[in-house]
Amino acid sequence: MAGRLAAVPEEATDGSPAACQCPPTNLYRDSIRSVALPRGQYIRSTLFAHSGQSGSSFSGASSYYPSSDSGCSTGPGWGSAPTQLLALISNRMVGDGYTQRMVQAFEYGGDPDRVLGAWFFELDVDWLAQTHLQDMPASSLQDLAGRWIRALTVIVFNIRNLMVAVHKEPPVMVARFGKASVSAMLVFVNAILAAPRAETFRAVVDMFVCVSSVSYYMFTTLVISPEAKSIFGEIGGLLEREGNMLLEAICSMMEEVRTLIENDDSWAVEILRGRGEVHRNTRLMVDCIMSMKMTRTSVHRHDTENLRGMVENSVDYLKDVLLRKSELCSDLSLRYLFLLNNYYFIAQVSEPSGDNYGLKLTPECEKYMDSYLDASWGHVLPCPQKSKFSELLCFWCYWIDDSWLVKFESAFHQTYEAQKLWKVPDPQLRDALRRAIAMKVMSGYRAYLRDHPVIEQHVTRGRSSSPEVLAFMLGHIFEG
Repeated sequence: MAGRLAAVPEEATDGSPAACQCPPTNLYRDSIRSVALPRGQYIRSTLFAHSGQSGSSFSGASSYYPSSDSGCSTGPGWGSAPTQLLALISNRMVGDGYTQRMVQAFEYGGDPDRVLGAWFFELDVDWLAQTHLQDMPASSLQDLAGRWIRALTVIVFNIRNLMVAVHKEPPVMVARFGKASVSAMLVFVNAILAAPRAETFRAVVDMFVCVSSVSYYMFTTLVISPEAKSIFGEIGGLLEREGNMLLEAICSMMEEVRTLIENDDSWAVEILRGRGEVHRNTRLMVDCIMSMKMTRTSVHRHDTENLRGMVENSVDYLKDVLLRKSELCSDLSLRYLFLLNNYYFIAQVSEPSGDNYGLKLTPECEKYMDSYLDASWGHVLPCPQKSKFSELLCFWCYWIDDSWLVKFESAFHQTYEAQKLWKVPDPQLRDALRRAIAMKVMSGYRAYLRDHPVIEQHVTRGRSSSPEVLAFMLGHIFEG
């Protein structure tokens, strides 16, 4: 398609179309391009790129946690601020008469493809006819999807505005122009579905939201002539077909992700190397789950129940695979910390529970935290027998009970040194786990010292295992 429109006809004094000079270009392109669409988490391609390569790095993995706009995706989110900005631009295009002149040129200009070329240039999608997606990185694909979403949204707003307002253009002309515009736009759906699946999941989800939303919006309470209605029915059929293709692709991609995660042979190595961190496969699956959740809240289709089922099944599958793969870790403490981190990550992106007043853990997370504490720190603080010697024999009391102190110090430092570089990425969870360890270990240690004042004095005079020193050490554990 061409990027310029040589002439846009306007009505002559006798009512017949006559040629006129092309309006200035780039009247609206910059405004459309400047609308920032909120971005969901991109699905990284690294996991797919290293399939079968044990121990590959995944340092570029996303670390998605909910924020104030975590429910937004790149898609229209039909009541969102970006969509409202695009609606204002569309209103201006119709108010300026620009869209009307494009409709006239499409009918009477003699070269519909050239008109669409100029129209698409203004909508910032003049690249559609020359796009080759196979070798594009994920960020470029997502950028093109965003530009496509803006353009399709603007097209629908323009067409609907012309149909519901009183204009000189017959509805059937507007409908034909709309059908040609939408048909030309939908070629991008086939192109992106032909691209590598790993790099296109986020884009496919966003485009599905857009197609579903514009289809619903275009036909809501729209009263038009029978002929125009027939054409709009064809447009609706096109959108429904492409929407179904996108939804099928989403389902297929999720199955591919499951298969790839299940067959990944690097779990044991990565759990150890990641020091209990949220696993890259967990991040990948959660990105997919969040994409589907955002899709459910944004579309107006009967098949949202299918998406809901996919979300629930994916969450259950991910928990199951984490539990099974964690058994590959021979270190029981690390295994429980790994499960705590990963289950907490799933819970936070699904149903955030933390706030400024404390952390509320799911029953599963509480179970894995308790299991970790027992496995890691349960042996550190044995239960000493309180000395039956009198204070006059406190010197001998010290030598008798010092063996308990030596064992405590050895167990504490051994556990601390083994785990000080383990990773708990979420600050709230990290703080809660530190406090739980302090409650389990330090409270008993302080009580022991209170019951043995001679040893307490000895420890307080500079021993490296004073309560203050040990508490300081625990305050810096799990930084990774």
